[in-house]
Amino acid sequence: MKLGVSTFLTDRGIAPAALGRAVEERGLDSLLVAEHTHIPVHRRTPYPGGGDLPEVYYRTLDPFVALAAAAAVTERILLGTGIALVAQRDPLITAKEVASLDLVSGGRAVFGVGVGWNREEMENHGTDPRTRGRLVDERLRAIRELWTTEQAEFHGEFVDFDPVHSWPKPVQRPHPPIYVGGGEGAFPRVAALGDAWPANSVPPEDLGPQIDRMRTIAGRDVPVTVYAVSPDPESVERYTQLDVERLLFSLPTRPEAETLSYLDRLAAVADRFR
Repeated sequence: MKLGVSTFLTDRGIAPAALGRAVEERGLDSLLVAEHTHIPVHRRTPYPGGGDLPEVYYRTLDPFVALAAAAAVTERILLGTGIALVAQRDPLITAKEVASLDLVSGGRAVFGVGVGWNREEMENHGTDPRTRGRLVDERLRAIRELWTTEQAEFHGEFVDFDPVHSWPKPVQRPHPPIYVGGGEGAFPRVAALGDAWPANSVPPEDLGPQIDRMRTIAGRDVPVTVYAVSPDPESVERYTQLDVERLLFSLPTRPEAETLSYLDRLAAVADRFR
């Protein structure tokens, strides 16, 4: 069982380089960070977690700038998005950002993606929430072409470009792993475009049947990562009974001293299962 952390990096929490170094020093294997470009002040879309939207959602750093800072001071840990909002991202720019992160990190990038939940946020990017699933599928296909083809081109409903040169290419071959997030509605996207499925906050008693359904749809043993895991040892123990590749402990966004103390707690739990 591999164990890492997922978090929101903001201007009020620990700096990315300090966090990356601390995660690696404690023997954890990965750091995945959330993305929101902004949050509209007037919002109709309810927060999926219920109640008021936490401040961290509208203070997030750009994930690729932050992860590049972490890459510069680490050598081993995986560095990725958890998740990048592809419905709000230009595919040509995104392909270059992920490939650049993979290059500067020496092949340690993970591209975690999703369709997003905040309708007003995506509308500010010119995205129609009603068609965001098709849009994400097409952008992911275009990104893969840009990564894997010397003269890439793509012609679709939402993405259209004639042959282009797009460099750098990723260090990892054929490309950095794409972690396709979402619930059961996303399983066909996992099957078609994903290298792994990140299950978000799914309790262990519910996760086994979901993994079976996802893999049945995919027709293969897609690796599973679980986000936002509690550091409770009993809960971690239940996950170890399932066919899960990696657990990501949820790391609260706090100043450096508090974060380092919390990471010590996470590392102590992780040591029991490595």
